[in-house]
Amino acid sequence: MASALTSRRSFLALTGLTALSVSLTAACGADGSGGTSADGKVSFDWWNIATTEPGKSLFPEISAAYTSAHPNVAIHTTSLENEAFKSKLTATTSSGKLPDVFQTWGGGVLRQQVDAGLVEDLTDVLDWSSELTPVSLQAYQIEGRTYGVPYDIGMVGFWYNKKLFARAGITAPPATWAEFLDAVGKLKAAGVTPIALAGKEKWPGHYYWAYLAMRVAGLPALQQASTSKDFTGAGFVQAGAHLKELVDLQPFQPSFLGAGYATPGGQAATMGNGKAAMELMGQWGPSVQKDAGADLGADLGFFPFPTVDGGVGKATEVFGGGGGFALRKGAPKEALDFLRFFVLENQAKLLASNGYLPVVKGAESGLTDANKKVVADSLVKATGFQLFLDQAYPPAVGQEVNDSVADLIAGKKTPDQVTASITEAAKSA
Repeated sequence: MASALTSRRSFLALTGLTALSVSLTAACGADGSGGTSADGKVSFDWWNIATTEPGKSLFPEISAAYTSAHPNVAIHTTSLENEAFKSKLTATTSSGKLPDVFQTWGGGVLRQQVDAGLVEDLTDVLDWSSELTPVSLQAYQIEGRTYGVPYDIGMVGFWYNKKLFARAGITAPPATWAEFLDAVGKLKAAGVTPIALAGKEKWPGHYYWAYLAMRVAGLPALQQASTSKDFTGAGFVQAGAHLKELVDLQPFQPSFLGAGYATPGGQAATMGNGKAAMELMGQWGPSVQKDAGADLGADLGFFPFPTVDGGVGKATEVFGGGGGFALRKGAPKEALDFLRFFVLENQAKLLASNGYLPVVKGAESGLTDANKKVVADSLVKATGFQLFLDQAYPPAVGQEVNDSVADLIAGKKTPDQVTASITEAAKSA
């Protein structure tokens, strides 16, 4: 989870993390303590964010299957909720230590760890990389070298409740921003909460500003801003203005500013329980809806983020990312073999769970869920791809994007102030 999922670094305190869901198969350190013991037993630490289904059950199953086939290997697993994971990993990175195998979304966060000399370069040992789709590997490649292994890839879009759309008289998903705002108005008029949003966690809100920036200013503008460290261009300000148009319609569920994503009563549960008509979320959305709320089944649909009249961005330019794992420098070779097993030998299980999209070439033919097929087809037809901004940019910049957009949604910042704050963070990074 971008949360499936993203670099939502809240820098929480490392004590009192009551939101954690931790599973330890044995006591493990965060200091790269994996290795070979005197009796020849190999052990390594594995940090992931599989605290919701299907990963909550599937990841331990895959790990157990591997250790059963390799009795000389012990895997010490730590599963942390998305925000808690990023907070803890930030602290361990700052201390110069990383677990042997750890969740990553690539981009600027991974680059920072690579630049610090903490991550294993897999380029020359990942002899099965040709079996993976190029788009799934992209986020983990830095200057032609590969530092991570993907297990999921996808895009962010609107998951919507067909029954609630019909109640509001909406006959087709909106294709433009104007149509989208009109749909929000129709839903409110029908007594339906238009959108579920986890305002407390911030990262879901950044999806709106990022997509609007893509649609108004275009992908090249985002890439240029990253290089020039200047986000004050008219296209970025306009993105904020369009988001404010939405916010002014009061489209979100009551108390959304205090709502989490996968928590009880949070965004996913609100959507899954049919209490909101839409959520802007990645490919993992339906599985988390089901885990946190209910299964909408045939009532659930998917549509891409709308285009903006006058904008240069195209509907075929997608925003998103997937999940992957990286290895600390010096991790046991068995850790990479485990990742090969996890991805290649369990791709069918990952797809069958309906929680993940394929990273192995040709595996998309194994998708059975209609909405997952729509997402996969959109990726195949994509003419451009942008990684989550809070992953694509350096950590401090990504955090500022999340924080400033959250302030805009809360009415604490103007569109101009958002771009000024992100620019200041970029120039200081």
